[in-house]
Amino acid sequence: MRVVIKKDKQAVAEWAAHYVAYKINRFRPSAKKPFVLGLPTGSTPLGMYEKLIELNQAGKVSFEHVVTFNMDEYLGLEPTHPQSYHYFMFENFFKHINIQQKNIHILDGMTKDYAKECRNYEQAIKDAGGVHLFIGGVGEDGHIAFNEPFSSLESRTRVKTLTDSTIKANSRFFDGDISKVPTMALTVGVGTIMDAEEVLILATGANKANALKHSIEGAISHVWTLSALQRHPHGIILCDRDATGALAPETVDYFLDIEKNNF
Repeated sequence: MRVVIKKDKQAVAEWAAHYVAYKINRFRPSAKKPFVLGLPTGSTPLGMYEKLIELNQAGKVSFEHVVTFNMDEYLGLEPTHPQSYHYFMFENFFKHINIQQKNIHILDGMTKDYAKECRNYEQAIKDAGGVHLFIGGVGEDGHIAFNEPFSSLESRTRVKTLTDSTIKANSRFFDGDISKVPTMALTVGVGTIMDAEEVLILATGANKANALKHSIEGAISHVWTLSALQRHPHGIILCDRDATGALAPETVDYFLDIEKNNF
């Protein structure tokens, strides 16, 4: 596992965006050989999306032959709902770049057949050739996507009931009203994410420090689903200094030293 530590949230966004652009450009995608990108929602990746829009509009990276798969979607929210992840992605990213509509994949939170929707999503990822780079965030309790604590580390795309802590954390997007937050979601599984060739997890802020401590220095455990990244051959945690607050000083020093000359 790589741990890349930057000074603040803005530096994390800059590094992430340039890394995504680098990976796409190096791949040289085409219509017959698209680059497959897994994407998150939430406040953490917003800066990355803003910078990627800038890079795209400046002609430094193209999304014409990029296929995307989002991590999750709330159950029961229309795609036009301001807090749906469909709406989030189009407002904050897709409508500002040159991506083809047919290449965008987001789980359907209005489906009546959850199992079929999840099976079809897994099949779509396989049909695309698998995800080359899966980007995600992490919750305060160490969850990735909506894989809450005690989720199977081999899990696939499925329905998940959200914990009270996740609902409370996400209520900030619903005018602070917990009653407005959906209690269930469709999400890719931990196993789905770990199948990607490379996984990049973004973590910013002191509230993520405990999750990073358990996931980096602790044992692999379904209690902290991010810890599964320890077993991935190409896993990266990209974080700011605030998020490293609970790590041992020698751990921080090690990663600052070993990463100082890397991308």
